[in-house]
Amino acid sequence: MTVRVMLVSPAMNAALREARFDGDGPLDRAGEQRARAAAGTTPTAGRYASGPSERCLRTAEALGLAVRHEPDLADWDLGRWRGLRLDEVAGREPEAVAEWLGDPVAAPHGGESLRDLTTRVGGWLAAQADAEGSVLAVAGPSVVRAAVVHGLALPTAAFWRLDVAPLSLTELSGRSGRWNVRLGQQLTARDS
Repeated sequence: MTVRVMLVSPAMNAALREARFDGDGPLDRAGEQRARAAAGTTPTAGRYASGPSERCLRTAEALGLAVRHEPDLADWDLGRWRGLRLDEVAGREPEAVAEWLGDPVAAPHGGESLRDLTTRVGGWLAAQADAEGSVLAVAGPSVVRAAVVHGLALPTAAFWRLDVAPLSLTELSGRSGRWNVRLGQQLTARDS
């Protein structure tokens, strides 16, 4: 059975603009305006979901989507680094940051390792493969990247080489164990 999983990355907010870990919080004005302008441009799906973060939920709302909250689509848990900027953490804990970036099982922040994130998101993706039709989910960039890594059976380190822009659509189609990926379609306002 083939399923289509469409992942929309949330709109911009202040924490993301500042490159803070766990960029949750309300959308900034520009992010909300872009999401509202893109309402109606998302593909139709049989099911709609969202990560539980405020950023994901507000993006879904601005896009006009009625979503079900999915705990497995939560952003990467970065423990005590939450809310801090990478440059702040690197200045205080350079060895910990190097370990985190170089070892997929390291979690010096006390949260989830990269491997744990990829396993969690991979479990959600596999569960979608058991369902018919399609699902569209608003999920943070770390979740989208982890889904691509898992879906294509890439080395975990490939996670660091993937960029996910705000309000972009990534599609995985296929079934558990055999996925095809279409990356980075930008959601934009329809021409009037």
